[in-house]
Amino acid sequence: MTSKTPFIDTAKRVIRTEAEALTIMADRLDGSFRAAIDLLLNANGRIIVTGIGKSGHIARKIAATLASTGTPAQFVHPAEASHGDLGMVTRSDVVLAISNSGEAPELANMIAFSRRFEIPLIGITKAPKSALGRACDAVLQLPDLGEACGTGVVPTTSTTLTLAMGDALAVALMEHREFTEEHFREFHPGGKLGAKLSRVSDLMHTGAAMPLVGKDTPMADALIEISQKSLGVVGVTANDGTLAGIITDGDLRRHMDGLLSLTAADVMTTSPTTIDVAALAEEAVAVMNARKITCVFAEDANAPGKPQGILHIHDCLRVGLG
Repeated sequence: MTSKTPFIDTAKRVIRTEAEALTIMADRLDGSFRAAIDLLLNANGRIIVTGIGKSGHIARKIAATLASTGTPAQFVHPAEASHGDLGMVTRSDVVLAISNSGEAPELANMIAFSRRFEIPLIGITKAPKSALGRACDAVLQLPDLGEACGTGVVPTTSTTLTLAMGDALAVALMEHREFTEEHFREFHPGGKLGAKLSRVSDLMHTGAAMPLVGKDTPMADALIEISQKSLGVVGVTANDGTLAGIITDGDLRRHMDGLLSLTAADVMTTSPTTIDVAALAEEAVAVMNARKITCVFAEDANAPGKPQGILHIHDCLRVGLG
């Protein structure tokens, strides 16, 4: 092996072949897509996505994408369906069956079941006149352009087209239902994506965990509060409960001379930086980085000035932000 160029050429050919196929499929979309969307929107139950082999793998991903974007969906393996899992499919559901050729024998029982109980059936296939295509209420036809492997036997272009068609369905449904970032966050509480969409209210310390003292609190007691709450700061509240200031390690250093003879009001920095409890935690990280601080108190617009919680930069780093 003397050069990597042939491999790069192969990669470019495959990617360009699949990209061209996607463009062709987009240009050929017609009323069948709207018919499929109408069937999916009218479903009172779930979208049952099924397929065998590579189509089955793509079907699993499509089901997951639908479910995470507000359309209840479940993958049902067609072979398992023939051995009892057809009981998962109800008359309130819609079946989305995937078969490139449209002739996968494993789908026969699922197709027959959907017809027997008048369950809407949508097919994704390159062959609208196939067994699957003829049985469907709506057919999403894939262009028959051959595979990117060059031999015509390895599912490459066809699986990419199928996946893109599934994404098109999911996004069309999502936009129709006005599925927002907030809805998306509810389905993605974990991982990097969940962290990115976390709110300040999801991560902040609240109630007794907040380091707070009154303005007249002796500094000896304020130091105990800082130590016990382990956030390196303490908020100072006025008589009405609003946040009057904050004491940081910098404030302590500036008042070392006679510190224990002072009160919290003598040492605090007034007008501390705050953030709304509904703000994205990512926004709070940006604020802390810009101000070169490690903590920020959170307020609620319905109770202006009153601390609802406190967020430390370490809380954000712990979930992958920062």
